[in-house]
Amino acid sequence: MASANNALRVFFILTVVCAARAAPAPGGAAKATGGAGEAFDITKLGATNDGKTDSTKALQDAWMSACRATGRATVLIPKGDYLVGPLNFSGPCKAAITIQLDGTLLGSNDLAKYKASWIEVSHVENIVITGPGTLDGQGTAVYPKSKTADYKALPNTLVLFYVTNATISGIRLLNAKFFHISIDTSKDITVKDVSITAPADVENTDGVHVGASSKVSITNATIGTGDDCVSIGPGSSGVTVTGITCGPGQGISVGCLGRYKDEKDVTDVTVKDCVLKRTTNGVRIKSYEDAESVLTASHLTFENIKMEEVANPIIIDQYYCPQKVCPGKRSNSSNVSVKDVTFRNITGTSSTPEAISLICSDAQPCSGVQLVDVNVEYAGKNNKTMAVCSNAKGTAKGSLEALACLV
Repeated sequence: MASANNALRVFFILTVVCAARAAPAPGGAAKATGGAGEAFDITKLGATNDGKTDSTKALQDAWMSACRATGRATVLIPKGDYLVGPLNFSGPCKAAITIQLDGTLLGSNDLAKYKASWIEVSHVENIVITGPGTLDGQGTAVYPKSKTADYKALPNTLVLFYVTNATISGIRLLNAKFFHISIDTSKDITVKDVSITAPADVENTDGVHVGASSKVSITNATIGTGDDCVSIGPGSSGVTVTGITCGPGQGISVGCLGRYKDEKDVTDVTVKDCVLKRTTNGVRIKSYEDAESVLTASHLTFENIKMEEVANPIIIDQYYCPQKVCPGKRSNSSNVSVKDVTFRNITGTSSTPEAISLICSDAQPCSGVQLVDVNVEYAGKNNKTMAVCSNAKGTAKGSLEALACLV
């Protein structure tokens, strides 16, 4: 599911409110002082780089020492493999902190250890997570074997919760047990130059999920997972997604919207200069047909996007019901309003005849939809390129005639 799991959201809150502060780092913690501030090397705090010995305490101690430092501080994770369980990097901190990831962190597969996430950064300002290293969730060993299995207990790899002014750059994320990166209730966040990989057949392994956050930039990333490469949830604004190569996966999505009560609007989202390769969806907006919240998704722009044999390149779906248990109260779908959406310069090929599907509410149609220079053609030979529109109002210009189905 592309929407963040509600149980995990509760877990995040409980972790921040209820977790006891970690004890101060033991005396004599290795550190260096210089022009760049203090540096805390986890190998000098007891971490072992054999990939088998639990190094959780060393990394947690390094964080606590860095958090207490003044000026700038660095947590150093040298080359090597370090097995770690759940980590709570909580603030507020005195220092601006850099986590320099040169090695590989391996997520413990002892699920009983996790209350929520694997690595949670919470209530922190001014943090950088960077380096050529890897966060390997080791999810392949614990993925549910059945699609009906319960995913709720599985932890996200990296969560930013109530974080301001953060940059995640250069790192590789591999085989998350749930989402790879989740940005929740945060602002001024940059994710750039990252690589995210998980098996194509495992759901809920979203690359980057954004919820209830503002001023978020996700750029120059290569993402291939079993779910959305990027998903943008309720309460998000000022989100820019650029330079993403997506595939395999379920594309780039706004939604799910209306799943829970008290969700907030989504506005000012731009997705541009992206390539989607053989994904099950391209760019889409989705809201529940039995929406629990009244909210609006508006000022959404998708432009300069190339599709390569994408199954469903352009989608608006106000009757989304993935578990097939929605009561079908379609009048409730009017709780979510979709308006002022632009699809511009979308080109390439579709692996199914239906290149565009804009299925909007009977009670509250989509409005202000623009199809500008949309030229996506069916790559097969057994049918013609087509579009399906219902209650979608707007204009089409410079697009394939077969795709101009707006009213």
